[in-house]
Amino acid sequence: MMSVPFLDLGAAYRELKPEIDAAIARVLESGWYIGGEVVEAFERDFAAYCDVKYCVGVGNGLDALTLALRALDVGAGDEVIVPSNTYIATWLAVSAVGAAPVPVEPDPATYNIDPALIEAAITPNTRAILPVHLYGQPADLDPILEIARRHGLRVVEDAAQAHGARYKGRRIGGHGDIVCWSFYPGKNLGALGDAGGITTNSADLADRVRRLGNYGSDRKYINVERGVNSRLDPVQAAVLGVKLRHLDSWNDRRRGVADAYLEGLAGGALVLPAVPQWSQPVWHLFVVRTPARDALQAVLAEAGIGSLIHYPVPPHLQEAYSDLRSRNGRQLVAETLAAEIISMPIGPHMSKKSCKGVIGELRKFNSISVG
Repeated sequence: MMSVPFLDLGAAYRELKPEIDAAIARVLESGWYIGGEVVEAFERDFAAYCDVKYCVGVGNGLDALTLALRALDVGAGDEVIVPSNTYIATWLAVSAVGAAPVPVEPDPATYNIDPALIEAAITPNTRAILPVHLYGQPADLDPILEIARRHGLRVVEDAAQAHGARYKGRRIGGHGDIVCWSFYPGKNLGALGDAGGITTNSADLADRVRRLGNYGSDRKYINVERGVNSRLDPVQAAVLGVKLRHLDSWNDRRRGVADAYLEGLAGGALVLPAVPQWSQPVWHLFVVRTPARDALQAVLAEAGIGSLIHYPVPPHLQEAYSDLRSRNGRQLVAETLAAEIISMPIGPHMSKKSCKGVIGELRKFNSISVG
C-alpha cells in the first residue's frame, strides 16, 4: 500500500535545515527577541518580493485581517462584503471589529468571489470588499477594484493562500488598499508557528497597522489609541526570511504536481480546477469536485493517500453565525462546494512516484464514476 501524506511539513525543514538552524541561532545569540533587525529585514524582503512599498509583520493571519480593517476605520454598524466560500477567519475578522459580514457567492468555475454579484450586495452601510485568493488562485481583481472605486469602498485582500500568485502578470500584494497574509506552517510560505503580515503601498496604513499591533503605541509608553499585542516574532521572521528565498522554486514544484494532475485526470468524472488566462496560481491546494466525495475520500484512505476537505461547513452555516442566517439566507453555491470538494495531496516535496500513485487511484475512481 502507498503512503502519501496530504502534506509533509517536515520535508521543508529537512531541505533547508542548515540555513534555518543558522538563522534561528543568530536570533537566539543576539538577545533581541521582540522586533529588531531580523523582523525588519523580512518585512523589507517580503515587500520587495510583492513589489510594494511596505510590509508589517503581525502575530497571525487573523490578526492581519482584523488590524487591516481597524486601520481603515471599519467598525460597528458597517458592512463588509465577503465570499460565502472561504475559511471562517475571513468572516471572523469582520466580526472582530464590530462590522457585519455580507456574503457573496463564488464563481462556480474558480471558487473565488463572483465580481458580477458584488454590486447587488452593496448597501449604504457597506465600507469594504474583502476578496479571498482561495486555494492559491487569484480572485478577479480588476472588476472588484472598479466597483470599489465607483462606490467609494476600500478593498482588503485575504492572500493567506496566495504567496507568489500573479494576477495579469503582477504579483498579489498591492492591488487593493491593503493585503493580508498568513504564514501558518502549512502555507506556501510558512513559519514554524503562527505568524502573519500585511502589505500595502500606503505609508499611513502601514504605520497604523504597526501602531495598532504594538498596543496602539508609536513610542514606548505613549499610547495614542487602544491597540493590541500582535507582532511578528523574530524567530519566525528568521525562518520566513530563509524560506522566502526558495518560495518561487517551491511554487514551481507545486505547479509541476498540479500540471500532472490536470493532464492525468482530464476527461473523467471529477471536476478539475479552472485556471483563467489572467491567473498564475500557486496551488496552495488542488481541489477536485465530485458528488461522491465521501466515497472518494474512503477509497483514497484505503490506498494510503491523505486528503482533506476545505471546507466542510461554510461560514454562514457555522454555529458562530447562526444569528445571521435569516439575514444572509442560503448560499447554495457555497453549500454545494462544501459537499463536493476534496483536496488532493500537493506540495513542493511531493515525489513524482507519489503523484503518479495518486493519479492512478483517481483515474480508477474516475472510470468507475463515468461508467
